[in-house]
Amino acid sequence: MIENIVENMKTLVNELKESINLDILDIKEAKHEELLKRNDKKHFIIDEITRLKAELNKELVKKIQEGIDVNIYRNSVDSLENDLKDLYELNKKLASIVMPVQQLYKDLVSEISAANGGRIFDIKA
Repeated sequence: MIENIVENMKTLVNELKESINLDILDIKEAKHEELLKRNDKKHFIIDEITRLKAELNKELVKKIQEGIDVNIYRNSVDSLENDLKDLYELNKKLASIVMPVQQLYKDLVSEISAANGGRIFDIKA
């Protein structure tokens, strides 16, 4: 059971890493539609990883209570942890690209608003 949970988590983490790599490419190529298409799937993956993490912890506790040495799972859990660290670093890379773009758009809106006396749209009827 623990091995299956770890493998499922690793698969999901790899899918998420692939999706983030595609996000980075699409941001660089200004393919914003493609980014939006992947959002729902990424949210599902994140929710599933979170659910599996809780299930993994529950299973490990159960094994400990049964008197089983959980160190037999050490290598697979360590490998999963390394994959999660890679995912974290990849996510930081994505954030380092997205945050300046977000700030650019915010600054543009502020400039346009300031030029129009605090209004974004200057509508005259």
